[in-house]
Amino acid sequence: MSDADLLIVGGGPAGMMAGLLFARAGVKTLVLEKHGDFLRDFRGDTVHPATLDLFAELGLLDALLARPHNEAPTLKALVGGRYFAIADFSHLRTARGFIALMPQWDFLDFISASAATYPAFALRMNCAATGVVTERGRITGVTTSDGQSLHAKLVIAADGRRSVLRDAAALPLKDLGAPMDVFWFRVPKEREAENRTTGVFAPGRIIALIDRGDYWQCAFVFAKGSAEAIRARGIDAFRADVIAVAPMLGAAIGAVASWDDVKLLTVALDRLTRWHRPGLLAIGDAAHAMSPVGGVGINLAIQDAVAAANILAGPLARGEMVDALLARVQARRMLPTRLIQAMQRAVQTRIIGRLLEGGPPIATPPLVLRLLQRFPRLRRIPAWVVGLGFRREHIRSPEAGRR
Repeated sequence: MSDADLLIVGGGPAGMMAGLLFARAGVKTLVLEKHGDFLRDFRGDTVHPATLDLFAELGLLDALLARPHNEAPTLKALVGGRYFAIADFSHLRTARGFIALMPQWDFLDFISASAATYPAFALRMNCAATGVVTERGRITGVTTSDGQSLHAKLVIAADGRRSVLRDAAALPLKDLGAPMDVFWFRVPKEREAENRTTGVFAPGRIIALIDRGDYWQCAFVFAKGSAEAIRARGIDAFRADVIAVAPMLGAAIGAVASWDDVKLLTVALDRLTRWHRPGLLAIGDAAHAMSPVGGVGINLAIQDAVAAANILAGPLARGEMVDALLARVQARRMLPTRLIQAMQRAVQTRIIGRLLEGGPPIATPPLVLRLLQRFPRLRRIPAWVVGLGFRREHIRSPEAGRR
């Protein structure tokens, strides 16, 4: 006997969006989230124009943007002491021409509340999946941390880059490598009319400054494996390194009082070569861990969820078995995954890796930055890649009616 038509493991962006769309189609859906709330800091907080368009198609965009957020219509880079505009989202043909910077707990809470308006949706917090249930070679459910076995017609693994279900199902993983890791921290600032989200690039140092209104969300990029060496130098030396590259933070850097205020993100770039086996489909970070380059991870994860619902929700709602359709989801989403990861890998190798090796100060900015400065229309190209991506999805799954 099934506990649900669909079990989704993981209450992140991919899992919650899938939960909303499948429940909207009338599929009895249960989402399992291992934490008791969505309040985890230093997660990706960027909601890209393609994702905003999806909420517009659902009739939910205005309600989403009523939640606390900041708007970044452009992205800038500070190189050799000069600012360069590198992406302009205001000219995209989308519902909103900006990246919305929204705390992920607000974003996920909004999706959860929207999904709860459908009677087919259920969310179980404090419930971690520990493995899969297999019958005659087919995955029919999951085991949980409280000793239960839950069964469903289909299991979706959306449990992140350290996916328990991906490992339990023995899905093959290809590691593409990443030359860096990241320290995340926040520094208070005065709220300004213009969003000043900026990447700061200097030999040996890269810092991303995400303007969150009254604070900077900062990403300090360093060579992979050197976290302990940086910590060993002490927090005072770390603050000095930050200020040397980003002097605009000023005395406010003192808010980083100890290493307790600094969180480590171990960067991974990988993807499954097969996203499915009978009874199970992996999406989002469980299928492909993305680099922080471009901040596109949430956008790709949500696009996966939409593609899965477009292909699977209707048949599941009609009571059909969907094992034969799982490969179609991977086929639909593999190309954009490969393209974005190839671009991220090129940036990591040719720009980030070389900068982190150190060298003399940057006297002449790269040609691409000079071209973007001279020809503003060119800024629409990186905006399109980052903001919309390749093979963007649209809502085509059915709606069965609200509660």
